[in-house]
Amino acid sequence: MAKKFGRFYLDKEKDIIVDLYLQGGIMHYVLSTPNHHTGNLIRNLAKLSGLSLSDGDDGLKVIRGTVPEYIDAYNRELFIFRLADTKIANIYPDGTIEMKASVPSIAKTLMSQTKDYRGNAWTTILKTYILRDCKFRTDLHTHMNANLKPDILIALGIFHQIRYPRYYIKDLGLRLTKRQAEILDSRRAVSEEQFRDSGLRGKYLDRRIDDNTFLNFADLILRNRKNAAYNIAVIRNSLAVMKDGQAVFTNLEKVYLYRYVFTKGTLSARKIRPEGIEKIPDPDVRDTLKQMISDHETPEFARNSLFQDKLLWIARSYKNCGIQYAEISDTTLLKKGAAEQMLREVHEVMPKVTAETGVLLRFLAAFRRIPLTIMKDRVTPDDYLRENMDVLRKIAPDPYVAGSDIVGEEINDILELRPVFRRIVEIASSVPGFVVRVHAGENDSLRDNVSNSIRLIRESLLPGQKLPYIRIGHGLYTSNLKSEKGKALIREILQSHAVLEFQISSNVRLNNLSDLRKHPLKAYLKAGIMCVQGTDGGALYGTDSIDEELALTRLLGLTQEELLRMKQAEDRILGESLRDFSEKEKHFPELRDKVLSPVYESGDTDASDPKEEHRLFYQPGLKFDPEKEFSERIREIPEQYLPVIIAGGSFNNAHRQTVARKEDLRILDLLLRRADPSRVCFVIGHKLNGLEKHLLDENRGRFRIYAFLPKELSENEFHRIGRTDAGIRIAIEASGAGLYKSISYEIFKRRHSVLLAFDGNYACANLVQEAKNAKYKSLIYLSARTRMLREKAESLKGYAKLMPEDPEMLVNDVLSFDELSPRIPQWKNP
Repeated sequence: MAKKFGRFYLDKEKDIIVDLYLQGGIMHYVLSTPNHHTGNLIRNLAKLSGLSLSDGDDGLKVIRGTVPEYIDAYNRELFIFRLADTKIANIYPDGTIEMKASVPSIAKTLMSQTKDYRGNAWTTILKTYILRDCKFRTDLHTHMNANLKPDILIALGIFHQIRYPRYYIKDLGLRLTKRQAEILDSRRAVSEEQFRDSGLRGKYLDRRIDDNTFLNFADLILRNRKNAAYNIAVIRNSLAVMKDGQAVFTNLEKVYLYRYVFTKGTLSARKIRPEGIEKIPDPDVRDTLKQMISDHETPEFARNSLFQDKLLWIARSYKNCGIQYAEISDTTLLKKGAAEQMLREVHEVMPKVTAETGVLLRFLAAFRRIPLTIMKDRVTPDDYLRENMDVLRKIAPDPYVAGSDIVGEEINDILELRPVFRRIVEIASSVPGFVVRVHAGENDSLRDNVSNSIRLIRESLLPGQKLPYIRIGHGLYTSNLKSEKGKALIREILQSHAVLEFQISSNVRLNNLSDLRKHPLKAYLKAGIMCVQGTDGGALYGTDSIDEELALTRLLGLTQEELLRMKQAEDRILGESLRDFSEKEKHFPELRDKVLSPVYESGDTDASDPKEEHRLFYQPGLKFDPEKEFSERIREIPEQYLPVIIAGGSFNNAHRQTVARKEDLRILDLLLRRADPSRVCFVIGHKLNGLEKHLLDENRGRFRIYAFLPKELSENEFHRIGRTDAGIRIAIEASGAGLYKSISYEIFKRRHSVLLAFDGNYACANLVQEAKNAKYKSLIYLSARTRMLREKAESLKGYAKLMPEDPEMLVNDVLSFDELSPRIPQWKNP
């Protein structure tokens, strides 16, 4: 019988597992991808490597083979594991495994996305070597609660014995002992009584009760040995964006909620004795936990809070990647009380952390450009932005505060935040070295956001004020850089000494980039623009600064000269940042009490005048509340109907108008003529132009048509919708670019559907991706006439089809799908 020899992983997320066995002196391996249930990843990896698939014990496909044994020049025996003629690992008889190559997060995502991966070994399996002269030493674009790998978060949860909610135990399908299940049931009964008079009903009440029913996380892992390996693997997967293909922003928001349990954890009132640590099945979790126990036996870290331990392990993770300096965005720094408490803890622990690791962490106070939808903030943008500004004004002199950031899904025009820019730049005028960073150009919905961000900063300068440090996070989408408008943008960036930050793994995994050939980084470098690398919170995307730099080299084809230009830009920023930190530290003792005190003086408070010129968030022309104006037309989509979603008018960027082509109109006419109105309905967006208008004009009351509307409408949109008889669904977002979230929730996650995408940009790409990721079967057709949709179809082979030249073929496919689709959803995507 084969004896288990060891295990290693081909990726940072432990998704591609290689188990090693010895039998009669021969080493066998089994390569599996248990977190990828579509099988795309292992099928494409096998095809790339010229290997065969077989069935694993869990019913999923695996790759089996042997690892040849060699004698090296020093007469040492070793086994060498290769894939696609690339050396992956040296394996020594004493159990030592030396990794020589790995599969980066980007390649893994693209393989998972399609049934027909077209990448090659050169861009899929990367040698883990970087020229010393080109090695980056900073992470200038990252986020506080996205930095730590899942295994470290799990170890933190065990060590600090955080409360883990019943909702997540149930949602993830974690396995409990009989005793743990009984404890949770008794605690849930207490929570039920607590919320009996809350006014909530149904699933909303259940969610609130389950969110407030807890199990000690240490109990969940340490006193449940039988299920520990399973539970750790499932929890690990919940702490990164989805695995089987590209994610969208709603997936990211959900992952953050799972991470908040650990990163913002509340400690359990009832502690347990931490026994059985040696029996934790995952060695990385086990070893990290043991180190945490040792840390708390030292005078430096004995009194660390959960947050302080988080900072320590972020710095250690950076040290392991050769990073010396990082700037981390965090919304906590703009919350009254919480910001001061955070900075007090930073001042207490950070000098000791830097002494141990050599890593300096500083922070950017992050404004949300829109309220976080998934948290359903019941505040207006003005409410939270005004408090944010009060806090920023107070904490800006702190040496650990590097500046500000504007974060969140880029579905609103940055011009809506003009007053916010004015106040940020005013604060920067009295704080030397203040960084003004804006997340802009991350997707193609608003291609002027990069240019407008720089323009707003310049317009906001006080008389005689120097430009603050300007940084643009992402900068992926702008006007064509070869056009006159694009050339003007390049001049504007150069004149402003703005720095562009790139992080390609998050771009790919969040569905903002499918074709790496379109990336503008090389063009920016050629123009002399300062560009740097970030990770965007690499732990969320299965990457780190080393993998990101390797990906820039292999996947974007950056030369040594281009990498050196990025290194020079980074060195300049590093030097300036360390100088500014040192200067602020000198003057901080006299400011310390004012900055870190929870008391606010009258001078700290931003203007409270409600007049329009003092509003911090303003959307011109958005005056109408559709929930109020169309209350009598709000209707559920009945279960017995198959929704056919038409993307051809409402899912474009701000300046793109859909042209209704003859061939496309023919498809709609055939569907209106041949589909069954008692079985099929249509779903459209809010603009009611292009193909949407044709559908409404030609329908003549035969089919039910439902229009999804954002929470706010312009006057033109309001009157246009008022002239139709379409049923109304109100989305959760105020912006039309976010309609895909509600369509996904109400349709893709609840029933079978058809998506016909004729035109669109970012919002349409997300709609397509949500259909591919759907819980139920979705028939997806994409127009070959739109470049973005062609690229999307290429990345989704096996899941999406290009519209054929003959409209009859497409319509017949839709009608056949209608006949096969049960009315009560049972047919889930594999």
